[in-house]
Amino acid sequence: MEFEEKPRSGHAMGIINSKNFGRCLKVILFPFICLAVGVSIGLSKVSHQIKNYIDAILNIGLVILMLTLGAKIGSNDILVSSLGLLGIRCLVIAIFAITGSVLFTILFEKSLLPLHEVRIKLAQEQISAAQEMSTEQTKEEKSSYLVWIMPSCLIVGMAGGFWVLQTKTAYITEFANILDQSLTFSLVILYIGVGTSFGVNKWVFQYLKLLSWRIFLVSAAVLLGSLAGGGLAGILLNMPIYISVGAAAGMSYYSMTGAMLTQAYGIEAGAYGFLVNVTREFLTVLLLPFLVQISLGSPIASGAAGNMDTMLVPITRFVGVELGIVTLITGTILTLLVPILLSLLIYII
Repeated sequence: MEFEEKPRSGHAMGIINSKNFGRCLKVILFPFICLAVGVSIGLSKVSHQIKNYIDAILNIGLVILMLTLGAKIGSNDILVSSLGLLGIRCLVIAIFAITGSVLFTILFEKSLLPLHEVRIKLAQEQISAAQEMSTEQTKEEKSSYLVWIMPSCLIVGMAGGFWVLQTKTAYITEFANILDQSLTFSLVILYIGVGTSFGVNKWVFQYLKLLSWRIFLVSAAVLLGSLAGGGLAGILLNMPIYISVGAAAGMSYYSMTGAMLTQAYGIEAGAYGFLVNVTREFLTVLLLPFLVQISLGSPIASGAAGNMDTMLVPITRFVGVELGIVTLITGTILTLLVPILLSLLIYII
């Protein structure tokens, strides 16, 4: 595939328009409103009555989310038709972006951001030793079945979505609307469930206090690693850097990335922006059990901007509730940075 010369846009910095800003603001406020509701429930007098049901609620929400994401992928004709060279290139860029983010995060963990050490310190200060131990044991039990439940649901959803795409073409629009509603419903369940878990386990906020300003280093590591990985992938694939780096800079925010790259460079660049970041989110789900074995920060690094919504609960279930707040804050920061970063890259590269 021959790439066209980079289009020249005289309005690159104007891409962050009022529509994009409003959309971004809505995306950011939605999870925090639901989380606030959940925290309120967790702090209320009824928390002890629902504490035993939180895991079941989160698991139901996760199953719905994975099935929905899979169906959205399988029923998207652009994604299905891009399984050739474009798909392979997107897969390579996504892998390099994830690898870069993970490596940079590990570097920060080994130097300035000792997530594991802070976690140990939390237990040593006996903020809640019994709860910490319980969390560790529960996390191992959860991980054992989540390893196959999440990827299985994702694959089943993809198969179902593809079946609809092939046999029920006339209803594809209605099906897409149902999936959008299902996605919103599952996210509401998950956000409120996580918020309730935060409220019940108030001690997790001490983890955030111990990290202090260093929590922002997670976002910096993910961002720098993703850009480095995208650049290296572009060189390896002999494709324009502005496409590979621009796509990698989306950090799982596929809708915004696809739209901005299409507006700046055309549909081909937009396709890369969308597909690379959908692939990154898909790979994150599949690789979670392996990433958590590398370091506590690795799953967070892979999820990137997706940590604010679809990846928040899957990652929290693997790294532990005390890292759930770190995951959320990292995702929020990166989600805010993606449109700004992309506009700068479009102007500079």
